[in-house]
Amino acid sequence: MAHTSIPVIETERLRLCGPAPEDYPKFEATFTSYRARFMGGPLSEYESWMLYAAEIGHWQIHGFGMWMIHDRETNATCGMAGGWFPKGWPEREIAWMIWPAVEGRGIALEAVNAVRQWCYDNLGWDTAVSYVDPKNVSSVRLCERLGAKLDPHAQSIDSHDIVYRHPAPSQLRGTQLADGIALEIRNYIDPLFKTKGIPLD
Repeated sequence: MAHTSIPVIETERLRLCGPAPEDYPKFEATFTSYRARFMGGPLSEYESWMLYAAEIGHWQIHGFGMWMIHDRETNATCGMAGGWFPKGWPEREIAWMIWPAVEGRGIALEAVNAVRQWCYDNLGWDTAVSYVDPKNVSSVRLCERLGAKLDPHAQSIDSHDIVYRHPAPSQLRGTQLADGIALEIRNYIDPLFKTKGIPLD
């Protein structure tokens, strides 16, 4: 069961809840696989367990963290998204990971858009970044679809990542960018919408 003090975010398709012990198996399966190559992995089972414990503890230390993404119809987990600011991070990050089986459904776009807005509205953030491996094409594209811009002046975590800076709240509120994100999410929700090409999550 997720910690009761962690807020729940709901979108049309998704319910975002605090990470719970019963959600761990798919997290472990992802982080101990080749899928985790852009996120410091693959990890050992012990390293994966320690990282998941950190996901839960992050909420206790900072009052924000990563939500587990659930499908509202099935309650199945789809990945994680949220705020991330562990020791050594130069800035607060908007981060995400999506389980391989649900790629290509716009879940990352819908979840990250919701958690970014929550951080802006409830934590008073006026900026956030995402640290991305430049070879992770799906994450680079997601940053760009969310309106984030490559920031060559921002400090990176190490020499292997690039930094995307998200638009400030004033650049999102009532803008064409926000309308475009909402329209793209609606397209994924439309049962007649079929994606083509590689997944864009």
